[in-house]
Amino acid sequence: MRTELQKMLSGELYMANDPVLVGMRNKARALFMEYNQTLNEQILERGLILKSLLGTTGENIDIQPPFFCDYGKHITLGNNVFINYNCTILDCAEIILGNNVFIGPNVSMYAAYHPIIASERIKGPELASPITIKDNVWLAGNVIVCQGVTIGENTTIGAGSIVIKDIPANVFAAGNPCKVIRSL
Repeated sequence: MRTELQKMLSGELYMANDPVLVGMRNKARALFMEYNQTLNEQILERGLILKSLLGTTGENIDIQPPFFCDYGKHITLGNNVFINYNCTILDCAEIILGNNVFIGPNVSMYAAYHPIIASERIKGPELASPITIKDNVWLAGNVIVCQGVTIGENTTIGAGSIVIKDIPANVFAAGNPCKVIRSL
């Protein structure tokens, strides 16, 4: 029998109130709360907390508190990643940020979602789909990236955009819903 964690990570309906998942989220919350209380000059302490919280991290990672996530372990960061204040990542599926990714303030990434049919939704199951942000991407402030989205390398997403479908490489895209404005 598949565990709720296995179902969650494979994109199947799963129950988020499963005790194993609740325990994982509680551990992540304790770690990000500790991280959010650190001072800017506590570089070593921040690095150690991030190593415990996140899945895989490259070199030169800078996450400005406050930072929030569901599990942390499903987040992969490449090298030279900057995440500005008040980022929320719902990592119920894998979330990958490539090298040289810049994240503006108040950005949210939501791998988690719920069934759209009310009769299914009220039973309590959830779903999740991975998010991939390729190398050299900049997400400006207040961007929301929804489940299942891939953003191609060297792309810039304009402030306030809501990204609900894949965005190709080497473009500037913006809006709600986010769409390609021009090639770069």
